[in-house]
Amino acid sequence: MTRLDLPHRRYNPLLDEWVLVSPHRLQRPWQGQVEPPAAEARPAYDPECYLCPGNARAGGKRNPPYTSTFAFDNDYPALLPDVPSDEGSADGLLRARNERGICRVVCFSPRHDLTLARMDAAGIRGVVDAWAEQVSELGARRELRHVQVFENKGAEMGASNPHPHCQVWATEHVPSFAARRLAAQRRHVETGGADLLGDYLAQEEASGERIVCENERWTVVVPFWAVWPFEAMLIPRRHVADLPALDADERDALADILGRVNRRFDNLFQRPFPYSMAWHGRPTDGGAHPYCRLHASWYPPLLRSATVRKFIVGYELAAEPQRDLTPEQAAARLREVPERHYLDQT
Repeated sequence: MTRLDLPHRRYNPLLDEWVLVSPHRLQRPWQGQVEPPAAEARPAYDPECYLCPGNARAGGKRNPPYTSTFAFDNDYPALLPDVPSDEGSADGLLRARNERGICRVVCFSPRHDLTLARMDAAGIRGVVDAWAEQVSELGARRELRHVQVFENKGAEMGASNPHPHCQVWATEHVPSFAARRLAAQRRHVETGGADLLGDYLAQEEASGERIVCENERWTVVVPFWAVWPFEAMLIPRRHVADLPALDADERDALADILGRVNRRFDNLFQRPFPYSMAWHGRPTDGGAHPYCRLHASWYPPLLRSATVRKFIVGYELAAEPQRDLTPEQAAARLREVPERHYLDQT
């Protein structure tokens, strides 16, 4: 039987790749880069912030005096909607093709000083609805076959503005990683499984050691194959394919669980916790994709403290992903912290 306290590899069935786990390396002294914690105090309104209500954005347009969520086309998008469609070009192994798309920004709140960890359930429910609306609206465009919702939180993850917001990128083709997730879920069903993430969730619920928190509709786990130190996955209990398909009760429960897990992240190191978070759902290419189950992933870089980060370097760039802290240890640490935000504790 595999010894999980010794070096071992774990299989990720969603991406068909292996992760090297080295728990003994936690004993080594750390002499790498150390950074000061990010400043926490921010005003509710910042006149210099290009995402606050009423302010001018970097491209010159002015935000309306919005009072809840606010979505707009990115002023400096990575994709453009008017790129001409083509059949691609090829010169031997050199292949390329044009890609059309739309990039949007969704502000979670008019408050500059909030994050999902500090918003109430009603405010987070508004964010959930905004995500679903964006997937529905952009996915309805015939030329767009995939809608990716993602949030980069914190300067460590490349966020250029601390105002609570996320991005939505809709593309003409299904991106490579999304295609791999879909193919893995399809293979699982074709080889006799019921539903890859449903079957996986049943195993996690039977064990319980990697579950962080849950409610009647959703479960948060540190996945068995996690790469990032406190990587987490959010899985709905019902087999639902995308955000627009969530019913009212599931959306309310999602708002609850998002607040709870984000407060745990902040409480872990007593600071706003940086991460990249992404939703993974059914493509908008018109296919039914009955094997696809909606889920979300968090990829936080902090490792041992509020100032020590994980870097993707060396062996991970050359060979395969590797981690020191085991998923079981990470889940236990997240379970140990309270769900009441540390700034509200007296």
